[in-house]
Amino acid sequence: MTRLTPTPGKIRGLATTSSPGGIFMVLALDHRDSMRIVIDPAAPDQVTGARLTEVKLDLLRQLGAMATAVMLDPEYSMAQAIATGALPGNVGFLAAVEAQGYLGDPTVTQTSLLDGWGVEKAKRVGANAIKLLVLYRPDAGAITDRQDEVIREVVTDCARFDIPLFLEPLAYALEPETTTDSIEFSQVRRRLAVDTVRRLGALGPDVLKVQFPVDTRFESDRSIWVDACDELNEASPVPWALLSGGDPYELFREQVQVACEAGASGFLVGRALWGDYVAAPRADQARLMNDTVRPRFAELAALAARYGHNWAARYRLPTPDEHWYSTY
Repeated sequence: MTRLTPTPGKIRGLATTSSPGGIFMVLALDHRDSMRIVIDPAAPDQVTGARLTEVKLDLLRQLGAMATAVMLDPEYSMAQAIATGALPGNVGFLAAVEAQGYLGDPTVTQTSLLDGWGVEKAKRVGANAIKLLVLYRPDAGAITDRQDEVIREVVTDCARFDIPLFLEPLAYALEPETTTDSIEFSQVRRRLAVDTVRRLGALGPDVLKVQFPVDTRFESDRSIWVDACDELNEASPVPWALLSGGDPYELFREQVQVACEAGASGFLVGRALWGDYVAAPRADQARLMNDTVRPRFAELAALAARYGHNWAARYRLPTPDEHWYSTY
């Protein structure tokens, strides 16, 4: 596999969002509509922006110092976390650039970028990396081509401002009657995962943020998990890290170990870590944070540190001379 040479700005961004050993241990707090569902499943559209900010900043204050970086959204958490000091000064952050509308039409698969926001502004506010989420099928014809155009636009902007891009493709079912948590979809999940990282890796992201290639609720054979992760690792031309995707913590913990052993450079965790805490009555939250949430993050970090692969191993790092800046 040909190794790419990253630019100084991208190297710095990746180093700032990872451990000294090159492992990503990222706290995901960029959720918007999906966090509303966790807060109030019965009436998510009644959850205000102020409530979202309150929850995000609470989680950041409680967990941010444990992470190598956090993922933040520009609407409810980014400037708020910086202005209040909730984001530790020594913790990097990834800035989401996509608009989200998961409470809207579930058949809308075209990604749009958040109006009035973008890579340039994220870099100005101090982001260390960009994160782009796309609903993605490599076999969806014209829809796939349009998604590729959005990705190329963000890749170009990230190159212009020399900031790394974490690209997060989420697979979906082509048939309206099939859901992504069904046994039918589980039968194509591995193929989609491998084909997706191969196709998107060629478009120029710096890290792929991927789902586990096997639906572990339906497949319990660990040897199949290992084989699927090995295949995904071989297909990816860039570093990759595992996202939790709302899976139960116990499953995600096992997935992290298998993925890291296969070649992943760590994890990015959201609802699998803090979902129970956010949904719990306030009177129970302190106990949950101390007894469950913090120990879970520490456990994931220890697994990733032990088994994960340094993101830099995927790249050919440059050797700048004294004239590098003249052509930078």
